[in-house]
Amino acid sequence: MRETPRGAWRPVAAAMFVCGWGGNQFTPLLLMYRDQGGYSALSVDAFLGAYVVGLVPGLLLGGPLSDRRGRRPVLLLGTVASALASVVLCFGTDGAWPIYAGRLLTGIAVGVAMSVGSSWVKELSTGAGPGLAARRAALCQTAGFALGAGVAGALAQWGPWPMVTPYIVHVLITVAVPVLLLRVPETRVADAAAGAPERGLLRGLLADLRVPAPARRRFRLVVLPMAPWVFGAAGLAYAVMPQLVRTRVGHWGLAYATALTVLTLGTGAAVQPLAARLRRAGGGKGRAGVVAMALMLLGTVLCALNAVARSPWLAVAAAVTLGAAYGIAVVSGLLEVQRMADAEDLAGLTGLYYALAYSGFLLPTVLALFSEWLSYPVMLSAVAVVALCCLVLVVRGAAAAVPPVARTVRGGLGAGDRAADASGRR
Repeated sequence: MRETPRGAWRPVAAAMFVCGWGGNQFTPLLLMYRDQGGYSALSVDAFLGAYVVGLVPGLLLGGPLSDRRGRRPVLLLGTVASALASVVLCFGTDGAWPIYAGRLLTGIAVGVAMSVGSSWVKELSTGAGPGLAARRAALCQTAGFALGAGVAGALAQWGPWPMVTPYIVHVLITVAVPVLLLRVPETRVADAAAGAPERGLLRGLLADLRVPAPARRRFRLVVLPMAPWVFGAAGLAYAVMPQLVRTRVGHWGLAYATALTVLTLGTGAAVQPLAARLRRAGGGKGRAGVVAMALMLLGTVLCALNAVARSPWLAVAAAVTLGAAYGIAVVSGLLEVQRMADAEDLAGLTGLYYALAYSGFLLPTVLALFSEWLSYPVMLSAVAVVALCCLVLVVRGAAAAVPPVARTVRGGLGAGDRAADASGRR
């Protein structure tokens, strides 16, 4: 097998970056669609919901499919879909259906980028420890989320054709990435064994999503309670908070929402190296997850308080806290999953983790739906109580013994074994 060239992971990271850009460029525009497009709060939050609906097949099927058919063709399709989604969103000035369709397609593209791209970056990061490979994937995605939101929000606030220009910029930065991907070495070669006819393709894909038996208890106690808060925190910080304080910021609402989005994700990117250090300091026992959930709890309490105070500055404090929680949680969860997965099912289990993480992005839609009967102070207080319960579960799971890592069905060291070995050598 040929040695992987140094830096081969960079075009894959670029694909994750542009797909992340396309995925989050819409978020600061929510206030624009509400104020200029005349959509209700429930409608604009439903646009976020359409994005999550697209993420589910992208995350759950994209990863296992790339395990069996190769990383390159699946990520190529995801990157092209990201650019196509922005083209469709340009027609959103004529009604809601292009927005729903564009957001659905965007979700598929981001799902593929997160599940396939994260796995491919790890496989191409030869000589790098597991923490560095996970941070590369998470950082590129987070940078795309942050810059996409920042540029789109600035263009919508001060640029021409605010409902079109942000999407054109995304198309322009994306068009060259598929060409770069064609030069990246393939790490998963399709073969007959990978798609055993007697199991059937769909059954085989679903099998790739199963958590290995030795890791299931830790998955239930550490990964499952923490994962939805990854993007639940993001949704609270830059989808709910701007709408709660919109009357306090006047005509600067769009710029404020953009700044809050960039601040949340920028904080998340800045603290991501801390997750790997916490994991090493705790011997892989889940200390990073405990820290992440403690920050989640603090952030949700600040959100509940701000539902009463409606202070733009308290919203900033909540965004910084939730951004730090997001950054630590996304890396620590990815490290947990990479340790559990074997080489055959790495992308599948990564996709399952991100699907759980993105389920939290439905939180703003759920809150908007129930706002007809319950006030935001009551609902956000309930969210804080749920965060406390999840923190207790993660603390309990972190105290449990670390399970033996998974091995491939073909024998030899699996992805988790190699990660553990590398961690032990560091």
